[in-house]
Amino acid sequence: MKEATSELNLTVIVVIIVALLSLFFFTILWPTIKNNFAKETKCDEAICPKEGETPQNGEVTCTYRDKNGTEHDITCAWKG
Repeated sequence: MKEATSELNLTVIVVIIVALLSLFFFTILWPTIKNNFAKETKCDEAICPKEGETPQNGEVTCTYRDKNGTEHDITCAWKG
């Protein structure tokens, strides 16, 4: 009976650790990954200045059109 109790305790500990790791991932890491992905996607679709213009601090201001056709200015990394 002791062996079954210790296996149950270990299972509970593993379940709690997995739950804590999942909570950390979905509350802290996933929103950051999602926002960076969305920004990079918008920068890939944006109209940026010509290559002759110099970027400020490695970033340029580009124009992005959303699904409604409204233009927005966004700051993207200069890819040269």
